[in-house]
Amino acid sequence: MNPIFDFFFGQYSEYSDLHITLEIIAAFFGLLSVLFAWFNKIWVYPTGIVSTAIYVYLLLQWSLLGDMMINAYYFIMSIYGWYIWTLKIDDTHVTPISRTTIEEKNIAIIIFVMTLLFVFGVYVVFDKWKDWTAYVDTITTAIFFVGMWLMAKRKIENWIFWVIGDIISVPLYFYKGFTLTSFQYLLFTIIAIFGYLSWKKTLDKSLVVA
Repeated sequence: MNPIFDFFFGQYSEYSDLHITLEIIAAFFGLLSVLFAWFNKIWVYPTGIVSTAIYVYLLLQWSLLGDMMINAYYFIMSIYGWYIWTLKIDDTHVTPISRTTIEEKNIAIIIFVMTLLFVFGVYVVFDKWKDWTAYVDTITTAIFFVGMWLMAKRKIENWIFWVIGDIISVPLYFYKGFTLTSFQYLLFTIIAIFGYLSWKKTLDKSLVVA
């Protein structure tokens, strides 16, 4: 076997064909979801729902509780975000891109801290503090929880949280043996940067018009 291929994908020899196929499908729909988010399209949510639903199943099978909770939360927030993004603020306009208010920043801090405490409690109950990745999982879960909430509210700052979380997740998932998902997060990082720039351009334009 090619040593380079074995380095990146050797761990998949231990996985079932079903799990490999599902990870590919989940990664594909996850990529689509982030691309739709970049272009500020409502399809970010239905594609995200497909991806997160599959990942919840896979991560449960792999006993990765922190990651599973992230995706379960994504699933719920995708439904909420779908509703918010289609909610009309008047007869012709839906919820626009905007910046977070002081109140929303305080809520984001609360979500971050509560997520840290919640994940810590879950890991203690299920005795999952056996590897350094558990500590990183706890932090990335809190980062992504805030990012997903801000995206559902259509706040431009959501992209900052995605970039930070994605950068951390690239080596983390590779270490865990999920190369495809690691590559997915690498693409997510790049897309999130362009997503922020695209949303900022749209926001600046709307402020000029206003």
